[in-house]
Amino acid sequence: MSPPKNEALDWLRLIRSQNVGPMTFYKLLERFGSAKAALDALPDLAKRGGAKAFVAHPKAAAEREIEALEKLGGRLVLRTDEHFPPLLSQVEDAPPLISVLGHPHLLKKRTVAVVGARNASLSGKNFARKISADLGAAGFLVASGMARGLDAAAHQGAMDSGTVAVLGGGVDVVYPRENEALYEELCQRGAILSEVELGTKPQARHFPRRNRIISGMARATIVVEASLHSGSLITARMALEQGREVCAVPGSPSDPRAAGCNKLIKDGANLTQNAQDVLDVLLPILNSPLSEPKRLDFKEKTPSQPSDAELDRARASIQEMLSPAPVTVDELVRNCQFSPAAVALVLLELELAGRLERHPGNRVSLI
Repeated sequence: MSPPKNEALDWLRLIRSQNVGPMTFYKLLERFGSAKAALDALPDLAKRGGAKAFVAHPKAAAEREIEALEKLGGRLVLRTDEHFPPLLSQVEDAPPLISVLGHPHLLKKRTVAVVGARNASLSGKNFARKISADLGAAGFLVASGMARGLDAAAHQGAMDSGTVAVLGGGVDVVYPRENEALYEELCQRGAILSEVELGTKPQARHFPRRNRIISGMARATIVVEASLHSGSLITARMALEQGREVCAVPGSPSDPRAAGCNKLIKDGANLTQNAQDVLDVLLPILNSPLSEPKRLDFKEKTPSQPSDAELDRARASIQEMLSPAPVTVDELVRNCQFSPAAVALVLLELELAGRLERHPGNRVSLI
C-alpha cells in the first residue's frame, strides 16, 4: 500500500529541510513519532543549537515537487512503501524516500549492481553488456549509475530483462547528455531513481551518496573495470560495509583500468569471469535474507523529555567534549553525566544549526 498523501508530503518536507539528512530524519521520527511533529519542532531545535534563523522546507515547494514528478509520469516512493527496494530498506542511512520514473515494480526484484570505468575499453563494455544480459536472464534486476562507459553498457545489456539507473542529480536531469537516448529508453522499459530534488544538477559530492544506494539495493556489486582511484571502488567499499558481496573482473596488469579490480581480488573479492561465477556466489545465500528490514512504525507519542536544567548543563558540556575529530555517541554518553536522551537532543540541535556532522559508525564531529 502507498502511504497517505499527507504523510508523503510531510516526509518530503522533512528530508528537504536544511541540515536534515537520512540519519537525522530517522532520529527525528524516533523522537517525535511523526514527520509532522518533527517539522513543528525543527525551528526551536535549531535555535537552541545556535542557528539564527531556521525555516522548514515550505509546504508549497514540496507540493510543487510532487506535482512536477507526477507530470513526468513518476512517483514518490517512501521507505515504508511496498515498491521501495527491499535490500536498500535494510541500510542504516537508506534514503527516507526516492523519486522514481519508469516501472517501480522492478525495484522489488532481486538485484545486482554492475559498475565500472567511464573511460572503459571496448572489451570491458562488451563484457558488461554480456554479464548484465546473462544475470538479467537469470532473474536479476541490474542496477548501475547511467554514467558513460561501463554503466551505460550494463543498462543496455539488461534492458530486455530489467534495469534501474540511480542518478546523482534529479530524475529529470539527463547526465551525461550523451546518454539521453538511454535515459528515454530507461523511462520506457526500466526505471530511474534518485533521492535528491527534481532539477538538481549532479555534482561530485552527490556521487558517493548515489553509490551507497546502488550497492545498498544489490546482493552483489560487480566491478568490471576500475582504476585505483575510481568511484567504482567507493561503491565496492560501501557494499562491503553493507554486508554485501563484491565481485571483480580481472584484467591485464599493464592496463590502469584493471588496477582497481585486480586489487579488489587481491583483497578478497570474488574473481569473476562470467555470470555463472556471480550465481555461484549468490545462489547459496539467496534464500537466506540478510536480516529483517527495520520497520518504521513510530508512535505518535514523544518520549520523555530531559528537563530544561539538564539540557542547559548538557549543551555546554557536550560542546566542550566535541571537536573536528569524530567520536562515537556512545563515548559521549559514557563520558558525561547526562542521560542518553539529553545527549541525543543536544546533538540534534547542533546538527540542525549546521554545527555538527554525522559519520558512519554512529560518530559525530563539530563542523
